[in-house]
Amino acid sequence: MIERDELKAWLRLVETPLVGRETARRLLSAFGSPQAVFEASAAALREVAGSLAGALKVPPPTLEALHVSTLQWLATGERRAVVTLGDALYPTSLLETADPPLLIYLQGRAALLAAASVAVVGSRNPTAQGVDNARSFARHLSHAGLSVVSGLALGIDGAAHEGALEGVGSTIAVVGTGLDRVYPRRHLDLAHRIAAQGLIVSEYPLRTFPLAANFPQRNRLIAGLSLGTLVVEAAFQSGSLITARLATECGREVFAIPGSIHAPQSRGCHALIKQGAKLVDCAGDILEELRLSAPLSAATSDDAPARADPLLRALGYDPVTLDALVERTGVAPAELSARLLELELEGQVARLPGQLFQRVARG
Repeated sequence: MIERDELKAWLRLVETPLVGRETARRLLSAFGSPQAVFEASAAALREVAGSLAGALKVPPPTLEALHVSTLQWLATGERRAVVTLGDALYPTSLLETADPPLLIYLQGRAALLAAASVAVVGSRNPTAQGVDNARSFARHLSHAGLSVVSGLALGIDGAAHEGALEGVGSTIAVVGTGLDRVYPRRHLDLAHRIAAQGLIVSEYPLRTFPLAANFPQRNRLIAGLSLGTLVVEAAFQSGSLITARLATECGREVFAIPGSIHAPQSRGCHALIKQGAKLVDCAGDILEELRLSAPLSAATSDDAPARADPLLRALGYDPVTLDALVERTGVAPAELSARLLELELEGQVARLPGQLFQRVARG
């Protein structure tokens, strides 16, 4: 566990105004440790940090309160830790990236940082099929022993965490807040389960609120912790595409699940595939590309094809209106509505906003 004074020095380095991660890493490279940085002369600091030397000589006004609250947080909960850039527990996968965080806060199974991982990310407003795909792919990857990394957001992220918790590989949630708060609040129960069975990671100090600028930043950790990133659904401009770009910049693989050409949630995936991402339609494609073993449980009951129902054939896999189904099948609207309700209750059809229906394929 990090020593009290050492922790304070790291927090001071991170919290010093205008000293960003790049400057901080230069200082650490030059002086060896945060303690040595603050013991250095103003002249020595100017050689490395230029005009920021003066700021480094003045402790930030928030330092004492942050130090005390961090010590209390570490002491009052199980499996909590602060891991710094020089710590043996710091994940090698992050060290290999261009912009590793100076320190990370952990809650849960710290050993997962050393496990082989795949990121699963996507839309906050997915289709029912996208949610099912995220959960199914994550479950299969976890059964294969991989940890599934995502961002605890609504939609695809949440489904990926849920699926991964069903397997032995478990899951890592990288968040954009301090670990003393959960965002979004709807995922409070999920966050508690991840803390108990998996791992929650943040580079942000305690009491950090969910600021919009933090989430693109945390995406580099999602990509950096992972061997590859799977995008399940994404609009053409989305945070998931940022994660995919960051994965490419790290030299990691990018995978994408194709979808309907009419669905906005598929346009980002199709753009990635055009740019060279690997098209995947099952978790085995990812394992094969990463040269990993097949899932421990190769198939589940979810993998069985849907029964040969004429209405399911008429639905196809694109969202469709009731009027269109009437035209395709020749069945009266009242009868179709009743049958669609049956299929919805069986989990084979999803009802979408705008009075649309979509067949759900088991991934």
